[in-house]
This record gives sequence, structure tokens and C-alpha cells, in this order.
Amino acid sequence: MKKLITRRALVTSATLGAGGLLTGCDALSRNPAFQDVLGLAEDANFVVQRALGDRMELASEYSRADISPKFRANGTRNPDTIDYNASAAQSFADWQLRLTGLFAKPQSFSMASLQSMPQRTQITRLDCVEGWSAIGEWTGVPIKLLLDLAVLAEKANFLVFHCADRLGGRPYYESIDLLDAYHPQTIIAHRLNGNALPVENGAPLRLRVERQLGYKHAKYVREIEAVATLDNIGAGKGGYWEDVADYEWYAGI
Repeated sequence: MKKLITRRALVTSATLGAGGLLTGCDALSRNPAFQDVLGLAEDANFVVQRALGDRMELASEYSRADISPKFRANGTRNPDTIDYNASAAQSFADWQLRLTGLFAKPQSFSMASLQSMPQRTQITRLDCVEGWSAIGEWTGVPIKLLLDLAVLAEKANFLVFHCADRLGGRPYYESIDLLDAYHPQTIIAHRLNGNALPVENGAPLRLRVERQLGYKHAKYVREIEAVATLDNIGAGKGGYWEDVADYEWYAGI
């Protein structure tokens, strides 16, 4: 496996905010190890599609006038399991988001605690691999805040998002690297267009990773696992659709 971007490299190369991340891009891209830093397990055929500078740019944001009349759902519309339906009946008051794996202080957050944290609201466009797009206003907690609370370990390289839905008998999951994890627009969203996230759009929690296609935006998120490698997750390709349909792991737009 090639060298990957670590938490220390991110922290020391740039301040972890929109301005800091963008300012740090040039310095990182001049690093002699730059070509190796984004290497993602050649034996698993991961593809790096974007240069670092591109990946750190902000996705376009829109005005309220641009919001789609209805935000179309992609993927699972309802996990429809006993546990999920029971939680939905309580408006997800009992839902817990667990941070597990390579953290110094693994955490479990209730919906109330997530909603009490500093929030980010952004109006962005989802582009689906099926060829359609929709614009919506998302509100949620920046992933960076959660990682800081749980204290991400130095050897962590990826975040795996484990979800409540299953497809074809397989548990749904997705993953991102630390560049996307610390991007200021990467949030765990709980509201869409000012209202609680609808079930069909991923209630109660959905990943928003704005520089990637819709299938990377994991819905019904229950757990964020920090790992050093994706080799032992699912079929080792980094996501449900990557495993079963050979979708690209990095789905940059």
C-alpha cells in the first residue's frame, strides 16, 4: 500500500477550515511525496481522479431560489427493518451515531447531542450516477468536529460509514479518505430544506461529501469507523456499489 495522508499531515499542512484548507493546498502539492500521498491500495484498484488542489476546492453553493421543488431520493427509500421502524416511530430520538475503530476516545452521539453542536448549512447539488441532479439545503455537523472529539488516531487513513439499510442481503457501507473527511463541506446531515431529513433521503443521518457523486453520500448512518485500510471491509473496494458493481471508489465531480 502506498503512503496515505495522515491526520498529522493534514493538521500541520493547513488550518482545518475552508480558508485554511484552501491555503494549504499549494504547499501540500509541492511536497515531493505528493504523488504517493493519495495512493489508495493499488492491489484493490482504487483510482485517484483528482489532483489535491481540485479536491480541496469548495463545491458550488446555490441560493434558496435554486432549491429543487422535490429532492429526489437515490438508493434505498426505507431500510424497513424492525429496529429502524421502531426508531422512526420515535422520530429517531433513540438513534445513536457511534464513532469506532482507530479513535483514542470512541464516542456515541445521540440525535439531541448532534443537533446541539455547531452546525453548517449549505445549499448544494447532488449529481446521481443515473444521470439526474437535485439541489437542496443541508444542515448538519461538520465531520471534523466529530473526529476531533473522538481524537482520530495517527494510523487512521479512512472513515467507513456503516448504514442501517441492506441491499441484496449485504449491509450498505461507504468510505472516504481524510481529505474528504476534513473538507469543510463534508457534514453528517440531519435536516433537508429546513426540515428533519425525510426517510427516503436518509433519515435520520446522511453523509454529505459534496465533491463526489450521490452514491458516496451514505444514508441511514449508524456508525463511523476509522480504519487504516479498507481491505477487510466488505469485499475490500471501499463501498457497497464498488464491491458489487465495480463503481469507482473516488467518484469525484
